[in-house]
Amino acid sequence: MSGSFDERGLPTGYPFKPNYEVSPKDAAQMLAKGEALLVDVRLAQELDVARLTATKDGVHAPLHELNDHLDDIEDAAGGRPILTLCHHGVRSIKAALALRGCGFEQAHSIAGGIENWSQAMDKSVPRYTRDGAICTLVE
Repeated sequence: MSGSFDERGLPTGYPFKPNYEVSPKDAAQMLAKGEALLVDVRLAQELDVARLTATKDGVHAPLHELNDHLDDIEDAAGGRPILTLCHHGVRSIKAALALRGCGFEQAHSIAGGIENWSQAMDKSVPRYTRDGAICTLVE
């Protein structure tokens, strides 16, 4: 996912789903102001390679362990919207839908994941490829 981005931080032609996603620009504003909780659903190995610094707080809850972290998420969110994040946006949409199914009606995925974020919002966030649990930085 590289190329040009619009004013919302979305790649040209990105099939944005406003009912399930929030744009990177809107996410950045919400997180910077503490108006939303970041739930990072990536593996620990991915978090070690790249993480968002634009947030005041967050919960690391890998997608395959999401149900084990529901109490932590509820406590940390305190009624705020929840923004889920993964590498490209696929796992985070699944997480947002799962969280909605558990009663977190204001759960949305950050469109395009951290890959999009690192290109459109904050180039200091490293880009990487993933093969299972092995993460390799993109130069």
